[in-house]
Amino acid sequence: MTQPSSPVQILQQQRLLLQLEYSTEKEVFQQQTNQTGIARKVKRGDAWWPVRVSRSYYNSLNQLAVEVVRTADTDIEHNFEFGRPVQFFRWEAEDSKISGIPGKAGATATVSYVDGDRMVVIVPDGTSIVELQNTEGLGVQLSFDETSYRLMMEALDRTIRAKGRLAYLRDLFYSRQKPETFVFQPMHFPYLNATQEQAVNEVLRAKDVAIVHGPPGTGKTTTLVEAIRETLMRESQVLVCAQSNMAVDWISEKLVDRGINVLRIGNPTRVNDKMLSFTYERRFEGHPDYPQLWALRKAIRELRSHRRRGDDKYHQRLESLKSRATELEIRINSELFGEARVIASTLVGSANRLLDGQKFGTLFIDEAAQALEAACWIPMRRVGRVVLAGDHCQLPPTVKSIAALKAGLGKTLMERIVEMHPEAVTLLKMQYRMNDDIMRFSSNYFYDGQVESAPEVKYRSILDLDVPMEWVSLEGQDDTDHHETFVGESFGRINKAEAEQTLDTLQHYFERIGKQRLLDERIDVGIISPYRAQVQLLRHMLTKREYFKPFRRFITVNTVDGFQGQERDVIVVSLVRSNDEGQIGFLRDLRRMNVAITRARMKLIILGDKKTMAHHPFYRQLLEYIDNLNG
Repeated sequence: MTQPSSPVQILQQQRLLLQLEYSTEKEVFQQQTNQTGIARKVKRGDAWWPVRVSRSYYNSLNQLAVEVVRTADTDIEHNFEFGRPVQFFRWEAEDSKISGIPGKAGATATVSYVDGDRMVVIVPDGTSIVELQNTEGLGVQLSFDETSYRLMMEALDRTIRAKGRLAYLRDLFYSRQKPETFVFQPMHFPYLNATQEQAVNEVLRAKDVAIVHGPPGTGKTTTLVEAIRETLMRESQVLVCAQSNMAVDWISEKLVDRGINVLRIGNPTRVNDKMLSFTYERRFEGHPDYPQLWALRKAIRELRSHRRRGDDKYHQRLESLKSRATELEIRINSELFGEARVIASTLVGSANRLLDGQKFGTLFIDEAAQALEAACWIPMRRVGRVVLAGDHCQLPPTVKSIAALKAGLGKTLMERIVEMHPEAVTLLKMQYRMNDDIMRFSSNYFYDGQVESAPEVKYRSILDLDVPMEWVSLEGQDDTDHHETFVGESFGRINKAEAEQTLDTLQHYFERIGKQRLLDERIDVGIISPYRAQVQLLRHMLTKREYFKPFRRFITVNTVDGFQGQERDVIVVSLVRSNDEGQIGFLRDLRRMNVAITRARMKLIILGDKKTMAHHPFYRQLLEYIDNLNG
């Protein structure tokens, strides 16, 4: 394929690749839906079954909401979160036939929020709630997310055709043309280190674009919050976006802690009063005029349901009520948006009709290295300049189509700008998380050795004379008992022997520390595996093992993606791969491993078959590095 040269050609190619990704993902989704039994879907966290519908109500946004309660398999982590499309279905285990729910109750609904085993789902108006409540064997499953793709396609089309500021940014990002900057003396921020201070100054100087490159533990969020605060000294309002709901929650919470008025479009992933208090929905229903609006909406619904034939005044009354309701809604909205200093949403959420017509001086995109390029263009039409923060040496965006990935769909806007405009990038160089020995390998391999450890963390450890990094390889590697196995068509790889050894190794380490100290100091542990099936196996084994009972609340087991942005005192990584061919699959994506090995503050233990892993130069270097430490 010839390399596209002009900005418009690059975007047109992106659009073709996105179309390919859309078709691939849709096909995979339909195949899995057809082949995967409901029990497997429930295990994967893509369905809840059985469920009951407890109550229904109209929410403050005048949407019909139903509350769904999961009544079995309540310990399985699931993939339901705000904004995801879902469908109800009926399944009887005996006849093993899945059937859709007829009528509006079977239409696609949308998750409003999830709290433990309770989920609120927005259903189409006119859905028969009674039918849902009386359906035996009712379940709810994720359906294919058409909306995100549609919004990304529209954003690319808009950018390709753009005139004015959007066209200027497009042409700047894909060419060597120099971004424009203001000139002023650097400002001093006493609570930031030198590179964090430099990053905030570069953000303030940028007329077009700035990038804050934050390796693990370097205080990217702290820097970004400061940059947003300083920008708000110069602008009345900014737009803050991120790829995931979790990342939006994280930055919103930090801004609220600094006393900034944030209006969060969409619902948070963690449902607590603090997080909910700055959501648009909660603010809207807390407005003094809301009871009046609610009464008008109720009157409209009653008028519609009691309409009598030959009622000449019906339309007149309906229109009068509707125009009063609309007027009130506009007034409440303009007050809420007028008071807010930061509007926060996911990239896809920035297409919300609430933001129609809104313009912002600056857009901040956090975790920009995890977002598809097309998604970044969704909010770009509303802004004058953009600040991207993230780390392109950590988790990449998820791309299902191998062909699209090879042709460049996985290349993010942040990576492109880093390549084209290195002068717009500030690398944060001081890390506050890890013992220096843990950090040093990542710094040398991914960041040209530029990341340093703050003095207060340099030598942190749990045990005296403890070596901060260890590699545990299963004994007797020739024995095929230690090999990985495959579970189910689409479920993934596990390594039972390695899972056992993972827990044995952790138990041995715990015994060295001592129970009382573990409990007194609340030493926390993350067990990471790149494979979801191994994560589920480890979780299951952990609950069965009596020894870990007192410590269970301090131990988290999750995938690499699940640990993004987190840290623990002790990290144990189970690599799973063990075979005679030296195949390591997607462990070749070294950015994932960079995330896994940089979560640990004081101790990192890696479990993996040395013979299999040493086929790859990165793992060979990592093994040598750990051997030297232990030498």
